[in-house]
Amino acid sequence: MAAALALFIKLIPLYVTVALGWVAGRYLEASGRHIAGIMLYIVTPSVVFSGVMAAPLSPEVIFLPFLTFGIASVLGIVQLKLARKVVTDGSASIMPLCVGSGNTGYFGVPVALLLFGEEGLGLYIVCMLGTTLFENSVGFYLAARGRYDLKAALWRVAKLPSVYAFLAAVFLNLSGIRIPDMFVPLFDNLRGAYSILGMMIIGMSITSFRGLAGNIRFTGLAFFGKFVVWPLVAILFWWLDANVLGIYEPAVHKAMFLISITPIAANTVVIATLLDTSPRQAAGTVLLTTLFALAFIPVMISLAF
Repeated sequence: MAAALALFIKLIPLYVTVALGWVAGRYLEASGRHIAGIMLYIVTPSVVFSGVMAAPLSPEVIFLPFLTFGIASVLGIVQLKLARKVVTDGSASIMPLCVGSGNTGYFGVPVALLLFGEEGLGLYIVCMLGTTLFENSVGFYLAARGRYDLKAALWRVAKLPSVYAFLAAVFLNLSGIRIPDMFVPLFDNLRGAYSILGMMIIGMSITSFRGLAGNIRFTGLAFFGKFVVWPLVAILFWWLDANVLGIYEPAVHKAMFLISITPIAANTVVIATLLDTSPRQAAGTVLLTTLFALAFIPVMISLAF
């Protein structure tokens, strides 16, 4: 219970940041769309690059992002097929982003640091990169297909720099090359901007607190996929690896579980805003899951850890 309370207190600044974003959007006319472009094309690739460069890489560890990516892709595609049957207002194409990924960066990194310390945080970031890759490839493609044809959607994916940042960092890390000391403060500052601006975009995207749930079917399906299906898959992986495969240490199992219980990714709002695909629905659903996670994560962590 003490750990749950400490975690609860740790999460409060994240919600204050969302509130500040709402104030900026409501009273200062700040544009979440402009910040979204900066986040997607500059800040996020920088965080991915520095995270991989700092991680201790081995074949098993390098495989972790692809494992997370594979799980997220399968969950996203399955949930998209279901959403198309029950959601008819054009928002179904952003369902894979809601379910497949999570707020593993803006929200999850501070929680992981609290739970695992600096050493465990590195493993968490490597696992987290799988959801980042999903957001910027399969997730973005499926969302773009709601507005663009196949060729245009694939071209937009090809222009996203996060995938190239990941591959470049893996190559440089395995080659023994490290980030020069003079640039370390820059990447540290970008990591801070990643959390602050990412949470503020959620608040900026909400022009009214009335009707946050939007399409109830969409919101219910997103909650079910994110807080029921994803955690069950993570628990199955935990049990299977611990009792049968024996590939990873418990720290990896815990990192994967934390990824599974994070709220819907703030980048869902970023991408929905850039594509102009139901951004208010995305923002409302993200905020509701973020509020829900304030109680959900401490309880689940107390039960699992």
